[in-house]
Amino acid sequence: MQLAKACRTKRLALLSLMPFLMVFFVKSTHAGMITSDGMAPYEICALCHSLDGISPMAKFPKLAGQPAPYIKKQIKDFLSGKRTNDGGQMSAIVTEIDPDSIDEISNWFSSQNAPEPDNFDQSFEGEQLFVSYKCNTCHGGVGNQSPFVPYLNAQHKDYLVKQMRDYRDGERTNDIGKLMQKAMVSINDKEIEELAIYLASLAR
Repeated sequence: MQLAKACRTKRLALLSLMPFLMVFFVKSTHAGMITSDGMAPYEICALCHSLDGISPMAKFPKLAGQPAPYIKKQIKDFLSGKRTNDGGQMSAIVTEIDPDSIDEISNWFSSQNAPEPDNFDQSFEGEQLFVSYKCNTCHGGVGNQSPFVPYLNAQHKDYLVKQMRDYRDGERTNDIGKLMQKAMVSINDKEIEELAIYLASLAR
């Protein structure tokens, strides 16, 4: 019993370090690189996103507490090629996932405690932009948010910046009804930065 517990502890410790190690080779990831024998399906995703869904690196979004249907859609979009704005990393990693395990993975990360906000001074301009661009219409986060819409509060600032730019520039196109592409079409880089600071510093 003690040996099994020790092995489990060591594996969890390794998973907590993997986001830092994965960044050095994730760009060259391809199917078959990961040995997942004995791993729970969500532990494959935890290599980058952390077991609690709160990744320490902005390259990998925080999945903790996100709606399960949203996580499920993103995995399926990477599998189908509808989403490709990741440099190919996710597109490769999802091939290691058994499609029958997608619900288990989505539910695991959705059930984790939401992350704490980043320690930024809240941007008043970002707050005003959030309202003026009507971001709060979909991303209000007050309990009536669609399960297919992600929470932006307490997400990595740099991740938010990249996604907003990708929507604006047509690099990310898997949004339902092209709503995000339309919403971001006229926004500039400075506004994106202020929005990201505001959202990253906002508690969920």
